[in-house]
Amino acid sequence: MKKLFSCLTVLFAAMFLFAQAHAAPGVDWNANTIQATGFGVPNPKFAAVPAQAMAMARVAAIADAQRNLLAAVQGVQVDSETTVENMMVSSDIIRTRVSGLVKGARIVSEGEVAGGGYSVTMEMPLFGASGIAPAVIERPPVVESFPEPVPEVIPSLPADSNTGDSVGFSVLNGGENSPMAALGGYTGVVIDCRGLGLNPVMSPVVKNSDGVKLYGHENLNYDLVVRDGMASYAPDMNQASRAGNKPLIFKAVRLDDHNANPVISVADGNRLLIENGATKFLNNTAVVFLY
Repeated sequence: MKKLFSCLTVLFAAMFLFAQAHAAPGVDWNANTIQATGFGVPNPKFAAVPAQAMAMARVAAIADAQRNLLAAVQGVQVDSETTVENMMVSSDIIRTRVSGLVKGARIVSEGEVAGGGYSVTMEMPLFGASGIAPAVIERPPVVESFPEPVPEVIPSLPADSNTGDSVGFSVLNGGENSPMAALGGYTGVVIDCRGLGLNPVMSPVVKNSDGVKLYGHENLNYDLVVRDGMASYAPDMNQASRAGNKPLIFKAVRLDDHNANPVISVADGNRLLIENGATKFLNNTAVVFLY
């Protein structure tokens, strides 16, 4: 009975604890994780001994971290038009799923804070079985095929990622160069959006400058999308490993849809589609946006 009373006292006291500070929660769009920190202090009215005080502060810090994590998750853009919060408001099922995932987030660090408080940092993935993607990204009714290259436009010649020089075409049909032939061997694509104000989203779309959608989650295996995500966002090439060791590199000409979706030239789009036809890197979501 005494043990039960002690546990109830800790839980009751936690309801009256206040956070001393809040670390700004945020998303790591390269690792596709979201993290938040909570702080708590014990209520001296209910803390009989130091150990009990720290236990109470820890309970409060976890509750605060979960509250901050939920706020951060709600602000995540699912696509160019919709946030997680929008979807939670419109669907009780989604709200219940997301709230449950936040409560199940893992603790990545914790400890006492100078002055008698306690700090807990929690993290959850955007994608995977314990991420929010399965709750907020809808399965398309059918998988759409990637579009065909525009026949009237010669594909761009990508630059060698090491030298910066343009690479040559494959030689086909008795020595004739074919501009529509794949150069081959590309492991992914990096689209450089730096300086344009790219807004990261969970389900981005890549278009060409004629408005044709080149890459979206409807083109992909749904289970792969919700497991791994569609892209990583990186500040520079050093963190663009998702695109492999030989990526195509294109410069975005602009951003569409509230700065969420990169747009590349028609010629670059042709090269992207042709090379993907050879090595299927888009199908494997080997995509990185620099921002």
